[in-house]
Amino acid sequence: MPSPFSPRPAAPPGDRPPEVVALGEVMLRLDPGEARIRSARTFTPHEGGGEYNVARALRTAFGLRTAVVTALVDDEVGRLVEDLVLASGVDTRWVRWLPTGGPVPARNGLNFTERGHGARGAVGVSDRARTAASRLAPADVPWGAVLTGARWFHTGGVFAGLSPSTTATALHATREARRRGVPVSVDTNFRPSLWRGRGGRAQACATARALAAGCDVLIGSAWDLFPDVDDPPAEDPVAAREAFERGVARIRAVAPGVRVIATTCRAVRSASRNGWGALAWSAADGVHASVGHGEVEVLDRVGGGDAFAAGLVAGLLRGAPLPQALDLGVASGALAMTTPGDAARARLDEVRDAAALRPAGIAW
Repeated sequence: MPSPFSPRPAAPPGDRPPEVVALGEVMLRLDPGEARIRSARTFTPHEGGGEYNVARALRTAFGLRTAVVTALVDDEVGRLVEDLVLASGVDTRWVRWLPTGGPVPARNGLNFTERGHGARGAVGVSDRARTAASRLAPADVPWGAVLTGARWFHTGGVFAGLSPSTTATALHATREARRRGVPVSVDTNFRPSLWRGRGGRAQACATARALAAGCDVLIGSAWDLFPDVDDPPAEDPVAAREAFERGVARIRAVAPGVRVIATTCRAVRSASRNGWGALAWSAADGVHASVGHGEVEVLDRVGGGDAFAAGLVAGLLRGAPLPQALDLGVASGALAMTTPGDAARARLDEVRDAAALRPAGIAW
């Protein structure tokens, strides 16, 4: 089966701009390890953010040159976040630095995250009011320079949900990328807390529909785009596939230019045991279901979906057929849930092995 994408050529060795550019907020994650947030006395710092995590995984696991477009306050916390991003190998040339102080000072976002275990689910406590990234506007970024030499652009619903200006920035960026022939992926990534004062799920769905209309690869489902759609039945593979097929038809009606639609399927048995798989559609392949992993033993589930997106994008960017790209995504996401922090820490050979050795005959 052909790939939905022809591989886009890399830049000549003497001129090596980032191949993948991600637009999103990068927060400082503070991890209490096995403790509870309320009783912790020490925290391990990580960097993280839905869109950034995709760029990071594409760099560390799949060997692509990546950059993040974001904003940080130029203080000690912002420089700590920068140091963590630099350690990952993600290019920071397009970070917009805001000064400290002012009548309503901007902040760097914090995210306290409990991993959860067994009967105790994961808990995330985000502190992201007035963050620097939430103030990004379309004119703040030199899009011509950012997208020159890029082979892929990625953004998502977390960044778009931060503020009206980030919604406008995400929509503007996707239009600019497509105008320049750069493929665009969007992860809908609905976060109720971000939309509580901005019209709730109905407005989030409207924004997701607008982003979908300007992208090539949509990572999400009809539930993310249409308020009248019920939660997908993750525990029933047959019903999940039928719901996905119905959803694809609705999505294509509002986003006729989309070339790939993919969604993860997570069946939560406990915080430590998840069923994990995915479904995807392309015009050439129709609907394909990844065999998946019936029992993923979870250490830290945060970032699994972002690692899935990275594996899918890496496969498509390199011209892989959709089934192969989807299996890479599922394997990448499964491995990301076995290590602490948002970041995917697997090597490419580990991702390929996990894709090849997934339990046969288990849907998810």
